[in-house]
Amino acid sequence: MTTLPVVMAETPSVQQKSEALLPVYKRFPIEIVRGAGTRLFGADGRSYLDFTSGIGVNALGYADAGIAEAARGALESGVLHTSNLFHTAPGQALAEALVARSFASSVFFCNSGAEANEGAFKFVRRWGRDIGGGDKHEIIALRGGFHGRLFATLAATDRPQYRAPFRPLAGGISIAERDLGELARMMDRRTVAAVIVEPVQGEGGVRVLEPAFLSGLRELTRERNVALIFDEVQCGLGRTGWLFAYERTDVVPDVVTLAKPLAGGLPMGAILVTPEIAASVQPGDHGSTFGGGPFVATVAKHVFDRLSDPALLARVRENGAWLGEQLRALAARREEVRAVRGVGYLWGIDVTRPAGEIVACAREAGLLILTAGDYTLRLLPPLITTREELAQGVEQIERALS
Repeated sequence: MTTLPVVMAETPSVQQKSEALLPVYKRFPIEIVRGAGTRLFGADGRSYLDFTSGIGVNALGYADAGIAEAARGALESGVLHTSNLFHTAPGQALAEALVARSFASSVFFCNSGAEANEGAFKFVRRWGRDIGGGDKHEIIALRGGFHGRLFATLAATDRPQYRAPFRPLAGGISIAERDLGELARMMDRRTVAAVIVEPVQGEGGVRVLEPAFLSGLRELTRERNVALIFDEVQCGLGRTGWLFAYERTDVVPDVVTLAKPLAGGLPMGAILVTPEIAASVQPGDHGSTFGGGPFVATVAKHVFDRLSDPALLARVRENGAWLGEQLRALAARREEVRAVRGVGYLWGIDVTRPAGEIVACAREAGLLILTAGDYTLRLLPPLITTREELAQGVEQIERALS
């Protein structure tokens, strides 16, 4: 009997592993294998304090016992998916909870933030057609906004490098300056159906839109019978210290889009609409094979209930204000920091060096942070992050600046 030699396969590098994936992401050079609380652990054994939350998704951190229990309970039903041809209790319960806690009368579920915004565009155009005789279809987005990378949402996203390779973009969508005078002139066209804004522009540099600006915009849209969409995909569901970001401003929109943290890491988006918008939507106008399925909806209901907790929201407001003070103090003593902006657990730091370089230095120091443009750092810690952990993160940022 011939004995064949045993060949030991080498462990592939992170780069080798990624070659099978379409290279649309510039991934960090680490492989994440485990998470606990606010920390992530790499295949190399290193531990990282996470101020990314999976780009705002993991609001309750990692290895959360409640999310795990909700998922186990959903699995035990034996029904992960039915399609929307059938009624299921979990999706209904989640929709009722969102309606009860918000301005909305109805909810549509999908799988992502970009899908939520695409669906919102369809709904407001359907409404505009009903009240405007077919001419009311245009959508206005704001300078600095980011609403997704599907065709309609890409046309509403102010990132030239994302837009240029895919022209011509979807028609009937334009970008305006963050100026009420210009917006008023654009809305004087009877063809405008809606304006979409992020109450806090995340990808666009963490720019907090002032309540006075949003109030003025709400007044303009009401005067001209234009729908107001708040994109809360990144800034909603507790991130600002309010369950919905619109609650911080006392400005109530006609549509809110949600996604990132809604299902605790599982893919889910939602569109919340007023009775007026809902009345225009008819069977067949839109759909989603997976949206609001029983497994994801069960977990999302648990997460939503947790994020609705007044005590959690109060801690985010209080600790977020404290974090802002620490970051402004950092800016005062470090000439590399030009400006600090943010609210709650969403902060941007303008720096004089390329932001990517500082992100890499922070990673070496054991902290994971993001960029929001070439010269802006973005902090999105899980909403369970303690004040002590926030202080540790600020210390590591200062070390990275050095």
